[in-house]
Amino acid sequence: MSDGEQRKQRQAGRDARDLPETQENVPDAQESDAARRRRRVQFLRELHEAKQLRDRVQPRRARAARMRQQMRMRTFRW
Repeated sequence: MSDGEQRKQRQAGRDARDLPETQENVPDAQESDAARRRRRVQFLRELHEAKQLRDRVQPRRARAARMRQQMRMRTFRW
């Protein structure tokens, strides 16, 4: 066998081993929902921290964004 053929066979074997088993990889619906909520809370927390950091690093842009938000709120009709 050539070197290329051996690499292809090794890759094919690795791909077959990496495929998840259907029965053991089916999570309970409630567990997956709780995990999704945890990931979402973590994502929102990190997003909020990133926005705060951006506001500290770029104060001029943050001030302009605050002014735009105030204008939007002033012109908003209930």
